[in-house]
Amino acid sequence: MEIFSNYPFWAAITAIALTQLIKVPLYYIPNRTLNWGLIFSTGGMPSSHSAAVTSLSTAVAIEHGLESTLFAISAVLALIVMFDAAGVRRHAGEQAVVLNRLVEDVNQLIEEMKNWNMQTKQVKRKKLKELLGHQPIEVLMGGLFGIGVAFLCLFIWEMMAD
Repeated sequence: MEIFSNYPFWAAITAIALTQLIKVPLYYIPNRTLNWGLIFSTGGMPSSHSAAVTSLSTAVAIEHGLESTLFAISAVLALIVMFDAAGVRRHAGEQAVVLNRLVEDVNQLIEEMKNWNMQTKQVKRKKLKELLGHQPIEVLMGGLFGIGVAFLCLFIWEMMAD
């Protein structure tokens, strides 16, 4: 099971897990409510996508050097993921907000146009997920967090090797 000795892989996985976990207290502080669903959701502060790819890239650089092809691949992947998180995915979330409002307005109009009050079931309408991407600061913080996690994992990795 060589995967268990793959430091870059575990650095990236650890970065994902820690960033998803830290979203709960970061949400709790301003809102005073626990939202455990954030552990399994996309978007928010910090970006787990950014943390994962920067942690992976940092670990690859530590293990194989900045001149390695593996580092080049992981660095380019990191840039693409982070650009996508702050750009395309964020804009998709903004569009979801507008579409959800449009659907609510149309549904309200339909309800107001109805003349009968008898409806046996309330049909649930699924909303589009609005928190898809990240603000640039969320991407930056996720990236910095990922670099820190890579070094923390390296320290733990080296302690376990001794």
